[in-house]
Amino acid sequence: MNDALSNFRMRNTVTGQMEQVLGRDDQVENNAGGFVFEVAGEDRIKRFLTLGTDGGTYYQKEREHTQQNALVVIDFAKNHGARLVEIIADISVSGRAPRQNPSLFALAAVFAFGDSEAKVAAKMAFNSIVRTGTHLFIFVKYTEQLRGWGRSVKNAVAGWYTAKETRDLSYQLIKYRQRENWTHRDVLRTVHPKTDDTDKRALFDFACGREASVLPEWTQVYEAAQAIGKAGLKGKGLTAYANLIREYPGLPWEALPDEALNVPETWEALIDAGMPITALTRQLPRLTNLGLTSGIILARITEQLTDEDKLRKGRVHPVKLLYALKTYASGKSLKGSTTWRPSSKITDALDQAFYTSFGTVEPAGKRTLIGMDVSGSMGSWGWNYDQQVSPITPAEGAMAMAMVTLATEPSFELMGFADTFRHLDISPRRRLDDNLATIRGMSFGTTDCSLPMTWALQTGAEFDTFAVYTDCETWAGRIQPFEALRQYRQATGIDAKLIVVGMTATEFTIADPRDPGMLDVAGFDSDTPSVISGFSRGDYS
Repeated sequence: MNDALSNFRMRNTVTGQMEQVLGRDDQVENNAGGFVFEVAGEDRIKRFLTLGTDGGTYYQKEREHTQQNALVVIDFAKNHGARLVEIIADISVSGRAPRQNPSLFALAAVFAFGDSEAKVAAKMAFNSIVRTGTHLFIFVKYTEQLRGWGRSVKNAVAGWYTAKETRDLSYQLIKYRQRENWTHRDVLRTVHPKTDDTDKRALFDFACGREASVLPEWTQVYEAAQAIGKAGLKGKGLTAYANLIREYPGLPWEALPDEALNVPETWEALIDAGMPITALTRQLPRLTNLGLTSGIILARITEQLTDEDKLRKGRVHPVKLLYALKTYASGKSLKGSTTWRPSSKITDALDQAFYTSFGTVEPAGKRTLIGMDVSGSMGSWGWNYDQQVSPITPAEGAMAMAMVTLATEPSFELMGFADTFRHLDISPRRRLDDNLATIRGMSFGTTDCSLPMTWALQTGAEFDTFAVYTDCETWAGRIQPFEALRQYRQATGIDAKLIVVGMTATEFTIADPRDPGMLDVAGFDSDTPSVISGFSRGDYS
């Protein structure tokens, strides 16, 4: 007689990824139809702030992905506004996100939807988060998109202008004159800042196009640069721009007329003066075409690109350097027809800068298997953190992050996985852009995030830590990833750990929240390799 109950088991069972594990009501269905765990609360917010939503995901168009995350942020702002400000400030000030836009949107959401305590906290933290004129214009744009100008927003923005020292304020006014269809004149006429400082009043008059009495230094220098342009100088006379830069080191290139930017001497002077590192990486194609990537000036450029102190002070996010490396090495702009012949020494310097941006990572000294998700959902679309450069796919981002661990740990194995295990021809001794090319040439498939653990079990390989870089859109496996780790532990006697690095701002993870030996890492930032090493080492759980 058939016994239907004979197939029901609660011990030593495994569940396919398209089914919910019995008794695990905390599992949710991901966008691919597989069952995983939900990332909620602060962890979800941190993913959004570090990864953003530009470009969408493989399974969600940008608009849908953005709307979903925006509603999560707004809900958090309504219920935990003061805590949201703390999280924003931590991520923004430490430079953990490649773009400020998500943080500025979340800050605008606090002003729009937070309670009085949250708004006070937002105002207190405003100037530490909104550090530049560009940040201010982006914040203003988001404010207009949400609930518009309230008293608390006006006071915070007015305070941004009045709290700055005169020299810094004048610098902001000439460097960031217009962004996001806003000018300082537009903002100042909206918030009407009040001050008894005559220099700042003169700067407000300058920004609004009114006659000013005596202008502070940077605005005077700006006016002098414009006067050189109006004089119609040609040939050797154009060295006047370089002389002005040498007389006033720190003058931003944005304050110069367009004609000055086609003169090699101008850029030599800017480089000698120590132009900001982010500006330097953006201008590398132009510098190359102007013939400034040889001799003494080349040495100065590479020295600045690899200066750890300069990278840290400039809050240069690793993904920005990854973009710069990929774009420069390609020799062409994706937008427009600009081309250049890359200098191998510049490419090498960018490669070194990428690793330098992570600081010193202490090795865990553990046997580590890095599993890189190279499935279709990781490789068929790209982040677009900066419209000036090529988008990077999550698979490429994962590989770049993994390279830091590979360069740190003495005992490791690297594999790529989709629906099958894949050996990757990648070496920490090879240049980063060459390894990126290896990933781009691969054929992708479906996703099975259990493969790192099942492969290790089948081959008898011994690992203390599994680090998996993925978007968690897993569905194709016959066993759930967390169950695969449990089986590996039982079979080997190794209390192995699993670190899941989420490469998209979705609400999914394969890490079991009930298991202290599993860690979910939000995002792609300079802290990630140290977090992975520390957790693997047992510094925290």
